[in-house]
Amino acid sequence: MKMTAENSSGNIEVTMDDVKTLIKKKDEIEEQIKAYYDVLEDQGVGVEGPLVDAEGFPRADLNLYQIRTARHNISCLQNDHKAIMADIEEALHKLHARDKAKRELDEAGAQEEAMDLEVNLPSPFARVDAVTESSPACRAGLRVGDEVVEFGSVNTRNFQNLQNIASVVQHSEGKPLRVTVVRGGQKVQMSLTPQKWSGRGLLGCNIVPVQR
Repeated sequence: MKMTAENSSGNIEVTMDDVKTLIKKKDEIEEQIKAYYDVLEDQGVGVEGPLVDAEGFPRADLNLYQIRTARHNISCLQNDHKAIMADIEEALHKLHARDKAKRELDEAGAQEEAMDLEVNLPSPFARVDAVTESSPACRAGLRVGDEVVEFGSVNTRNFQNLQNIASVVQHSEGKPLRVTVVRGGQKVQMSLTPQKWSGRGLLGCNIVPVQR
């Protein structure tokens, strides 16, 4: 069975085109076998029917050459059919094995990429544990569980306590602050503008420090 190419380790690479080619050959063999069976049926003898009469003489009502040729070709084609069915089974097995290996490799790559991303994420210094509906924090997109890695000028490197955030908020009333959080393993940036609203404070959320 001829295949498309060889990989670096010398194993034969199988493609879906290879499988389609084999199936086409199988169909052609089956058509040829059927044609020879039709010849035997026309002669009324089939594959096993006797070619001599009761006295042991060749039957004069038969085309003996045509029958013997058909029987011989059927036998050869059946062997070819058996061989090509084995080739198809082997090709499908290799194709499925390659696809499975590719899926496993893709999944491993995705997991590795996710791990790399997680390693590269900055450590949070605070976490949002409450957000009030219709508050500035809510409108900015802040959610409960968000882990804060940047709040205006406050970041992981210079954060000391929550007073740092309170000071930034007090001095930024009416001014948008860039806030970066980690949510679901990904960094999310938003613009939060501290301002008076119907509730308490300028944000409408509660932030607690993260133990580091």
